Amino acid sequence: MRRRIFLGAGIAAIVGFGVYWWLTEPAAPLADAVTHSAYTPDLANGLVVFNAGGCASCHAVPNQPDRLRLGGGLAIRSPFGTFYAPNISPDKADGIGGWTEAEFVTAVTKGVSPGGQHYFPVLPYTSYAHAKVADIRDLFAYLKTLAPVSGKVRDHDVPFPFNIRRNVGIWKLLFFDDTPFTPDSARSAQWNRGAYLVNSLGHCAECHSPRNFLGGIVAAQRFAGGPNPEGEGWVPNITQKGIGDWNAKDLDYFLKTGQTPDGDSAGGSMVAVIKNTSQLPDADAAAITEYVKSLPPVEGPPRPKKAKKAGG
Repeated sequence: MRRRIFLGAGIAAIVGFGVYWWLTEPAAPLADAVTHSAYTPDLANGLVVFNAGGCASCHAVPNQPDRLRLGGGLAIRSPFGTFYAPNISPDKADGIGGWTEAEFVTAVTKGVSPGGQHYFPVLPYTSYAHAKVADIRDLFAYLKTLAPVSGKVRDHDVPFPFNIRRNVGIWKLLFFDDTPFTPDSARSAQWNRGAYLVNSLGHCAECHSPRNFLGGIVAAQRFAGGPNPEGEGWVPNITQKGIGDWNAKDLDYFLKTGQTPDGDSAGGSMVAVIKNTSQLPDADAAAITEYVKSLPPVEGPPRPKKAKKAGG
């Protein structure tokens, strides 16, 4: 009897592991025929995608003035550990200079490395997945025009069990939607352009939305702000609940200068974001403004009360 129990438990364990392995299998790389078809890269659009996607915000070498020096190294803190942005310069040894276009598109839109491993979702492929393949191809072509930067970035400092990349496959099953962006025919071309930029390349919801205990965005409070995932401060609500008193000119001016209507200025990681949005074409900034101003008011999570000072 005992032998049967152990045998049954062993079989169940093997089956369970097989199911786990199957569920967590990384997506296959995009076929070369998809990404290597006859195509002439648009480098000007690649620059727009670079700025809209905020590539320099994470991948530029910290504490130096050149935002196109993409040697990585920025420490990105989270409740799951500290991640370090990789080198995405064209350096063949330490960056992505040896990558194929198909590998790059797969990494950015599917979150799978050239070696076939899951990337942690600190890379916002959950948003980039909605981007047009042509835009990502143009981005890759633009990145190849930049100066290579040597130097390997240190490994992530992520504790067990979050450091097991295979487990990201389960996370993707729960939270990763790679449905392509579909324009709303009832809306203007400018609104649709803004919706595309905000929800794909701009990945605005990644910071401006609260997350659950597994790190997934709380869909009902998308764009409603919440605790800064890096542990300090509060990310503002950008629905009409949070910025309803801003008019279109206010928001457009903020995207270009970082200056708020009340005379304050952007702080924290938003400073780097403004460096990106300030370089977007005026039409794209206007499109982002139109879309964001159309977001209905959503109540965000309650902010913690500040502790009273002693004697106060």
